[in-house]
Amino acid sequence: MDASVIVVGAGPAGLMLAGELRLAGVDVIVLDRLPERTGESRGIGFTVRTMEVFDQRGLLPRFGDIETSKAGHFGGIPLDLGLLGAAHGAARTVPQAATEAVLESWARTLGADIRRGQEFTGFAEDADGVTVTVRGGERGLRARYLVGCDGGRSSVRKAAGFDFPGTPATTELFLADVRGVELEPRMTAERTSGGMVMVARLPGGIHRIIVGERGTPPPERRTGTPGFSEVADVWKRLTGTDISGAEPVWVSAFGDAARQVTEYRRDRVLLAGDAAHVHLPAGGQGMNTSIQDSVNLGWKLAAVVRGTAPGALLDTYHDERHEVGRRLLANTRAQSMLLLGGDEVGPVREVLGELLDHPEAERQLAARVSGLDIRYDVGGGRHPLLGARMPKLELARGSRPTSSVELLRPGRGVLLDLADNAVLRGRARGWDDRVDVVTAAPRNVPSDSPLSRTAAVLLRPDGHIAWAAPGSLQDLPTALFRWFGPAR
Repeated sequence: MDASVIVVGAGPAGLMLAGELRLAGVDVIVLDRLPERTGESRGIGFTVRTMEVFDQRGLLPRFGDIETSKAGHFGGIPLDLGLLGAAHGAARTVPQAATEAVLESWARTLGADIRRGQEFTGFAEDADGVTVTVRGGERGLRARYLVGCDGGRSSVRKAAGFDFPGTPATTELFLADVRGVELEPRMTAERTSGGMVMVARLPGGIHRIIVGERGTPPPERRTGTPGFSEVADVWKRLTGTDISGAEPVWVSAFGDAARQVTEYRRDRVLLAGDAAHVHLPAGGQGMNTSIQDSVNLGWKLAAVVRGTAPGALLDTYHDERHEVGRRLLANTRAQSMLLLGGDEVGPVREVLGELLDHPEAERQLAARVSGLDIRYDVGGGRHPLLGARMPKLELARGSRPTSSVELLRPGRGVLLDLADNAVLRGRARGWDDRVDVVTAAPRNVPSDSPLSRTAAVLLRPDGHIAWAAPGSLQDLPTALFRWFGPAR
């Protein structure tokens, strides 16, 4: 075997997956057809959940000073993310190029083998693994598993024959980074009489603009990037402002197609990120969901490769993330209607705006677009936190302060004993090669938090709670077996 896992695509999803696999000690090769990173930045920010994920892996300091915001939107209708009470705000202006640079540096430091200028052309699967053929490589590469993280036009998805149903694009939108022009920020997408516009200020005096004209179908087939004159013409028609004299840094076009594969795994081939789902990039959810796909998949694939968990653990990747993707497509399609629909959506926007005057409704929708409403089916039990991601909890281990976030940095499971229960720790002893058993005292827990009534939690490496007490201690070995395999 050349590696245990071959990942195709060195974008955010592929690089995050490579880092997660290396964190678990699994060898990985990442292939990318481009000789170097493009420097282009389709995504320009992180949702609250991605901020949590990066914090969990100790990556946030690598981005430097991140400007965060509590302001969000749903189809251009403002949302107050502060209602979520999360430890982080949303990052609005981190270019995707910077995200890829940070993730690549992290993955390489951990030992990932990233090979650029090598284009995936096909694969063959047998009982022991896959043989991947590469244009630009000398021979076929062998691995136990192949993961396609190669975007919306995924070659891996096509080669493996994944079904990709959905709806085709009905509208073409333009995205451009420009300099030499001063524009007022419009971080919340705004409807105009003829479409929608959005403006964000990026570092280096660059403005990101997104513009879509209602009733403008995509061309039959666009073989290259659009000219900036097309973007400037649409911008002037929708805003009345002439930006034709600006200097375009790069220009792209995209549509509002909504598609999702019917399965995220086919035997030894898996898909993550845009290879598995495409949609209107409303609120920057696409890149963020892609990164979170990889965080869900990485530790599971590593456990199967290492032989500590059965192959069936990989089926939970589809079970959990396909539903997340389905809900993602539902909310981005709804936002597309609100932003790009005609006068007929006016009453819908009015009613939705009135509903969002109620804090509970606004909180629910804010959680939806921030990724904070995700809860997995982890098995039996009635604890209110089961399946949710562990909230940040400040802890004391003797005289040393720590936190639940810090305990998850190594990418292992954590059994957090908050009540110094020797019986509890004894039941987990057979898994201590995969699960860190930690006794610590909680600090500064609000009395109305479920954590104030929690004696212990079992955390998966992705931070989701797989078991919690109060609850039957007899259920703990069942949860350990389900998520971490048999005791040694």
